[in-house]
Amino acid sequence: MPSQILIRPAVPADFDAVARITTDAYLAAGYFDDADHPYMRQIRKVAERNDNAVIWVAERAGEVIGSVTLAVAGEPYADIALPDELEFRMLVVDPAVQRSGAGKAMVDAIISHARTLPGVTGVALTTGLTWESAHGLYQKTGFQRVPERDWFVPDTQIKLLVYRLDL
Repeated sequence: MPSQILIRPAVPADFDAVARITTDAYLAAGYFDDADHPYMRQIRKVAERNDNAVIWVAERAGEVIGSVTLAVAGEPYADIALPDELEFRMLVVDPAVQRSGAGKAMVDAIISHARTLPGVTGVALTTGLTWESAHGLYQKTGFQRVPERDWFVPDTQIKLLVYRLDL
């Protein structure tokens, strides 16, 4: 039986693991060919991200195995959040332990948290066009596509799909 997955706020001791997991997950998904891409360098600045957003980690048996960044409209890390939405970004699970339940545990925790936020009536996210396992996770947890909100990463041909869950 796998050990329990704990979802908790990131602390500075987690930042290196968050940077590594995010890099590994994005490279494994095939979005970037190398870790030196400007966006990849940006997402490794976890301390800076933590100063401007909320970062949670998924931990199993004392080891960080995933992370996610949360934001609301108007915050620096909110890309698509409408005024009544909690947005999550960069939900990643270490490729070595993907399909272990960590992604679903983080999504469930996000949904539960969103329900406690005044004025929040939905949760929104963007995901890659070809990230089929992510699409499956979001559909299984009740998210629905909002294609009219799809967008492209600036200065790229990378299309991102928008999903929303009404609370």
